[in-house]
Amino acid sequence: MKLLKYLFFLILIVLIGGAVYFGTQDGNFDLSESQVIQAPTTLVFDKVNDLSTWESWGPWKAEDSTMVIILGEKTKGEGASYSWTGEMDGSLETTSVTPNEQILQKLSLLTPAGERNPEVYWNFEEVDGGTEVTWGMKGEHTFMDKVYYAVSGMDFNGDMKKMQTTGLENIAKQVQEDMKKYSITVEGIKEYGGGYYLYTTTASTLAGIGEKMGIMLGKVSAFMSQNNISSAGMPFTIYNEIDEANGTVIFSSSIPVSERIIITEGDVLCGHMKPTSAVKTVLLGNYEYLSEAYNKAHEYVAQNNLIPDPSKKVFEVYSNDPGDFPNPADWRTDIYIPVFKDLRSNHPIIRGN
Repeated sequence: MKLLKYLFFLILIVLIGGAVYFGTQDGNFDLSESQVIQAPTTLVFDKVNDLSTWESWGPWKAEDSTMVIILGEKTKGEGASYSWTGEMDGSLETTSVTPNEQILQKLSLLTPAGERNPEVYWNFEEVDGGTEVTWGMKGEHTFMDKVYYAVSGMDFNGDMKKMQTTGLENIAKQVQEDMKKYSITVEGIKEYGGGYYLYTTTASTLAGIGEKMGIMLGKVSAFMSQNNISSAGMPFTIYNEIDEANGTVIFSSSIPVSERIIITEGDVLCGHMKPTSAVKTVLLGNYEYLSEAYNKAHEYVAQNNLIPDPSKKVFEVYSNDPGDFPNPADWRTDIYIPVFKDLRSNHPIIRGN
């Protein structure tokens, strides 16, 4: 009997000691991981803010193949929500949104030991080379949680940080893929109305066009601003002469105006384009795909036995402002290759002279 009493007291002491030990352990946690994603802040923020994208980049489904996600009526911004069923049911709701800066969310996890409600936070900061994203979660472990983690050997902190790291890597991959999307559509022969435009001209290597073009359009735009001249359309580039063998080009960066402008000095001039028939090709995507778009346009010209009009220059119109469209996949360029619409034209090429 005495032995049983000693064992009872020993067990009691162990239990009390364990309770005291676990009860005095700090149960608060605040775990986060950060990553710099090479993309505009708006794109990264929108990817996280839209809960309908979470299933595609979230790492949790790889851990629980039985998970089924149910989106709420609202999936973006404050009040957006979704829930899931699986090995552990739960839900998430966005409680606060500061555009392009922060997202706060409330998480509900239905564990065998009861419901847990940690807070989720996202911070976004524009940095050199892209956007620094921080994904964090904070809350407090219950007494039973602390006991379970100690007895089971589960590494809560390590598992959480691993999930955050994987999720951030998946977001980065998806945003990069979104930025690389593009489409090329050859619309056939279209009529371009022409008109007056202000321009400046330079020579360049083919690789250096983009860098010089921005400077040139800036110069034309500054001239228009100084002289209170309004734009009558989107900027465009005229390719005056292309030497593919040597990789050089003479081109003009231009902005349409509504009337003829008399200019007496400087290198910003006023030109006029006559109405023209041209094969129009639309590139929706980054300018790096322009060469592919031109190839498809020229293929269309050849396949349809069209004859380019040598009296008119190839030009491309930038139909939207990249400053207003942070995702390069949304940039639109309209390419025009002038051709003879009517093969009965009296042009020497048509006559065979």
